[in-house]
Amino acid sequence: MPPSRNEPRGLLDALLSRRYEVVGPALAASGKALAAPIVPAAAVTEAPGRDVVVELDASAAAPSAAGWRPVRYQLDCNLDDLDDVLAFTAPAPLAVYVQVDDPALADTARALTEAGHIPGLPTGHGPGAVADFLAVLAHSETGFVARADTASDVLALLSGTAAALSGFDVRDALAEPDAGRLGRLIPEAAEALREILLAVEVDDTAAVIDGLRELGLAVN
Repeated sequence: MPPSRNEPRGLLDALLSRRYEVVGPALAASGKALAAPIVPAAAVTEAPGRDVVVELDASAAAPSAAGWRPVRYQLDCNLDDLDDVLAFTAPAPLAVYVQVDDPALADTARALTEAGHIPGLPTGHGPGAVADFLAVLAHSETGFVARADTASDVLALLSGTAAALSGFDVRDALAEPDAGRLGRLIPEAAEALREILLAVEVDDTAAVIDGLRELGLAVN
């Protein structure tokens, strides 16, 4: 029997995204675990024919509200530019990575969600800051995106998000993620997790997929 259209999204379905400098290789990328690829706005000269994430340049003109729209836009900014970003209305959902120190991470995420934007979780933050960030996002309607260096980092993000949603100790879940517990999540719980953790950007999707398999998470 074919899967039901109402079947909940699997834990790893369309989870991993990658940035491409040009559109061609992005359009060729495929796989159940792959999310919409990321391409710079300057590389998109026409509707690409599939879902993509368009990376904006803060110094360039704002995207037009007319015509084709990506699955979302993505933007990196400094804390000094945050007020301008909060006031910006994009023609598609906007994910924002703000470069801040650990103490400001959660407050920045809260400001973004209140503005209707999707917070981005960069790499390099300590477990306490990430736990506070996840505590904010567990009660938001925007969800979040993240960047990760390794399969272990992706596993920790999944584990920490699950803990934030269920009331468990997020710091412990980040430090000692349990792949077996994640693999045993009922479909509805996995779907709820993925409504919060929308996608994880990595440099090498194939390597991360192989790494997740080695860590005990089955990737179809």
